Amino acid sequence: MANNHLADKQLVRNYLDGNDYSFEVLLKRHQDRVFNYINKLVKDSDVANDIFQDTFIKVISTLKRGMYNEEGKFLPWVMRIAHNLVIDYFRNSSKMPVVGRKNSSENDEFDIFQILKLEDCTVEDEIVEQQIFNDVRSLVELLPLEQREVVKMRHFMGMSFKDIADSSGVSINTALGRMRYALINLRKMIKEHDIMLTAS
Repeated sequence: MANNHLADKQLVRNYLDGNDYSFEVLLKRHQDRVFNYINKLVKDSDVANDIFQDTFIKVISTLKRGMYNEEGKFLPWVMRIAHNLVIDYFRNSSKMPVVGRKNSSENDEFDIFQILKLEDCTVEDEIVEQQIFNDVRSLVELLPLEQREVVKMRHFMGMSFKDIADSSGVSINTALGRMRYALINLRKMIKEHDIMLTAS
């Protein structure tokens, strides 16, 4: 059908005007990209499928409420909704990604930065990742000074924990402890202030 050749923006408008087939075109056009994005993060096809379905339920709901901002591109917006649902999944399960360190029995630490990592990024993925990275950076600025500095050195400057310890004049265990508390505080800020790491 002619709808197959329309831009996402026009398909959204057509759907809002009552053309349900336009949404089917949007779904078929982007479903593989969105599902693969989710599956890369959760590494479980059954969970990924559930989150995928929840993503498009939220997309439909948001569109019908007239909350979609046409200034943004449709696919990055959908992928950020998916990303938020992935974060919710990790937050509400025992499968939190952990800080990448050895000899640790701490398996419940939510490393936001681990979730941000993508493989084989497309242009759209990079836009999404950068927006979320900026959101996280703003949260980092709210941390206590010592925690803020270790997060910046580790995740923004790429320093090892040994280098962080040497630079800060503390032990490696202290540097790891500061990172641990920084991640706990970031998780609390997201939950307590209902901060969304996606567009909505």
